[in-house]
This record gives sequence, C-alpha cells and structure tokens, in this order.
Amino acid sequence: MLVKRQMIYAAILASALLFWQGMQFTAGLNTAIPAISAAKTIATTSASHLTTAVIRIIPQQASLVSSLQVIVSRNDTLDGIFRRLALNPADLAAIRNLPGIRQSLDYLKPGDAISLTHQAAQVRSLTRRVSETQTLDVQRETTGFAAKIIENSLQSRVRTATATIHSSLFQSAESAAISDLIALKLSNIFAWDIDFVLDIRDGDQFTIVYNQVFQNDHYLRDGDLLAAEFVNAGKKYRAVRFIDDAGQIAYYTPDGQPLRKAFLRAPLEFSRISSSFNPHRLHPILNRIRGHMGTDYAAPKGTPVHAAGDGRVTFVGRRGGYGNAIMLTHADTVSTLYGHLARFAKGIHTGIHVQQGDTIGYVGMTGLATGPHLHYEYLRCGIHLNPQTVHLPGADPLSSVSLRNFNAQTSALIARLTPLAQLK
Repeated sequence: MLVKRQMIYAAILASALLFWQGMQFTAGLNTAIPAISAAKTIATTSASHLTTAVIRIIPQQASLVSSLQVIVSRNDTLDGIFRRLALNPADLAAIRNLPGIRQSLDYLKPGDAISLTHQAAQVRSLTRRVSETQTLDVQRETTGFAAKIIENSLQSRVRTATATIHSSLFQSAESAAISDLIALKLSNIFAWDIDFVLDIRDGDQFTIVYNQVFQNDHYLRDGDLLAAEFVNAGKKYRAVRFIDDAGQIAYYTPDGQPLRKAFLRAPLEFSRISSSFNPHRLHPILNRIRGHMGTDYAAPKGTPVHAAGDGRVTFVGRRGGYGNAIMLTHADTVSTLYGHLARFAKGIHTGIHVQQGDTIGYVGMTGLATGPHLHYEYLRCGIHLNPQTVHLPGADPLSSVSLRNFNAQTSALIARLTPLAQLK
C-alpha cells in the first residue's frame, strides 16, 4: 500500500508541474520560457527499498536560430513557401525590394534548393543557387537585408582517352571510363564516313580528346569533343574541332577538309539494313519482280527520322505503297524520299525548309510493309541511286585565311592524338 501511495503522489506532482508550465505559457511571458525536457517519474522496487526519480526542468530559449532547406516542388512560389513555413511575409517583401535580385529570387524550378535560417519567424538568411556559376546570398543586417551574387567559377580540363573495340563502341568506351555522351559525339562526328552499326570491327581503335568540367575540384560533366581518331578496318579517320571567325563550330580533317557532307549516309539510328538497293528484287508482298529503289532500315516503331540534308519539303502525305511519306528537294538536283512512316513530325508541311538532322517523321509500317522500318530513296535528276554507295559531296572547304587560323588553333589538339600510335 505504501508503494502505491508514493507512486500516486509522484504522478500528482508531475501533473501539477505540467499544469503550471501551461499556465505560464498562456500568460504570454516575454522572457525565456522554461520547458520540461525530461519529466520522468521512475518508480523501481526491490525487496528492500523504493527509489523515485526527480523531475528535471531545463530552461530553453524560444528564439533559437533554426536552419532548414526547402526543395522546390511543382507550382511552388516563394509566397507559398513562406506561408507554409509560417515565416514573416514582411521579410519576403523587403527582400524582393532589394535592387537587381527580383528575377533571381522569384524564378523557381522543381528541384531547386533554398536554404533558410530564421529566428521566431524572422528570416535571418536566404541562399539559393540561381545558375551553375552563381549563388544568391541574402543576409539580415542591422540596417535591413543585404544581397549579393556569389560567383562559382568552373574549371575545364582536357582529357585524352584511348580504347580498343571488342564488342561495341559504347561497351569499349565504358571500359575506358568514357561516358556514353562522348561516345555518341564520336559516332556523330564520323557518321558521314563510318556506319557504326555495320562497319565496326573487332580490334578497331579510337582516341578522343575532350573537355571535362569541374567546380572546386568536383567533376560536373563532360564538355566538348575537341579531337578524335578512329581506325576502322585498318583505315584511319581523324577529326578536329574548329571555331571560325563567325563563331561557327565544325569538324575538319587535319588538313582542313570538312567532315560534314551535304547528306547523311543514313537518316536514322537503325538496328540493321533489312533490304538493300536492288532494281531486280522479288517483292515480299506482291510476290513479283519489282525493283527496290532504296534502302530499308529496320528500327523500332517511333524511331525519329532525320532529314538527310538541307532542303525543302515538296510532299507530305499518303503515297501508295510507301504509306505515309515525305519527299525533300535539295540543291544540285537531288531529292530524297522517306516512306512507311508512322506519323510526321510536328510542323512538317509542304513548302517549309528543313536542315540536315531535323526530325521530320517517325518509323512505322504504313503502306506495303511487313514490319516497322524506314524506306529511304536518294535520287539525282530523277534517277534512283544506291544510298549506301552514292558519293556524298562535302561542305565548302576553308578559305586560305581561315586555314591559317585553323592550323594555329588545332595543331596542339592534333598532337594529343598520338597515344593511339603507341598501341600499334
């Protein structure tokens, strides 16, 4: 009975203290409010004694500075964030009135991080990264808020990497710690000369020179591909990046010849050639001899189809066995046709001009087709030519003045391609 009475008395004492604390809080005292950090009444019994723990009250400051980070969600605004965090809206108005920061402050994107410190709902500081190289920093001072933009400089480092192909370009690049992005740039640079689906051989080698972007010694991403060498079936191809006086960027051979051709060898990324150019082919559906006057590229439905060269759209629509088709007319009496499309790209219509590489449609199997693929034709003066073997004219060569600038700008980059020779 004695044990039970002591436990009851201890519980009553704890309740009384909590009630007194609540009364002090509601009285609205401006002084520091004591808080019960541990209100424990522990009763332990043994065969010989009873121990009752003392309740400890530890005073704490109600106006401690708190730090938090907000990750911006879709449709978030600073007003909404301040309301959600119960921060003083007058502080937001004062910060917004600071000169020259309104746009950096209010333009929010999902995923942005905003760091805040506050004290009793009053903002003490606000920082957010407004770009890869700039951070907005707002601090409360004795006279009000002050803001500044902190510059976060980037550093560029040049890396040279070499690899030998044993399976695929991308697997070989990965084994040499080369990103897929750089491997894709490599394939695009040599796309006019090398078919990276059909022409790659075991033992092919490549060396690439490219920029890597760092910030405070932290790797951020890969940059531009500056120079490359690819040895395909024993034949060497080289390319170097050049920026002319007009700011145009292009890739050239070491002697200044442009790699870019007037036409792409293949106007899409394909898995295989399902039917080659053959004027005497037996048609698989009609079951009779009917010339196949183009090349069929097997690819998944929806694969983007690109304009093989700069030109004007002269036909868009349904065209007999071609199904959905597009025809482009180019300079030098050349035209190209793209058939069996699932659909046309947005904005494609008769009369518009397109540039090489623009998406004009998507692979399908409309018309007389047994599976999803692109049927591609290349015609000169109305005569069909084999798209796989036709000579593709190049872009204009550099002028004598530009060639001198080219040699001065690119000689050091070409010299960095020498590691590949050491593998032979």
